[in-house]
Amino acid sequence: MLKHPRLSLVALLIAALPLMVASCSKQSAETTSQTTPPAAVSVTSVDLGKAVGADNKVTDKTDTFKPGDIIYATVVTNGAAPNTVLKATWTFQDGQVVNQSEQTIAPNGETATEFHIEKADGFPVGKYKVEVSLDGNPVQTKEFEVKAS
Repeated sequence: MLKHPRLSLVALLIAALPLMVASCSKQSAETTSQTTPPAAVSVTSVDLGKAVGADNKVTDKTDTFKPGDIIYATVVTNGAAPNTVLKATWTFQDGQVVNQSEQTIAPNGETATEFHIEKADGFPVGKYKVEVSLDGNPVQTKEFEVKAS
């Protein structure tokens, strides 16, 4: 009669084996997903305008400005990273750098970052551009113009 309890135990272990294997596989998949690095950050758009909203996005898009305007650029990124550097370099038509600024961001999904330039006595009339760099690499350039009133 002792043989039957042992057979029952063996049968129980054999029946439980698929559940134990599935549990180990699930745990392994969960561990893998937790150690996967976050998606790389990329610049999806750069918009220029005369105003920005509370979400840092340009509300009045344009590529033509007056000398006394504040010129805004919204850089929209997508992805995740604990430490990403965005840089905006604004230049005049002759290549002269008007302004450079950078911001360190820690995006997680879509993120809007605002840059702007202004000049108390007004910008000279002409063509300009803003070049956006991500972690030191140029990624997008937007051209714009300042025209007399």
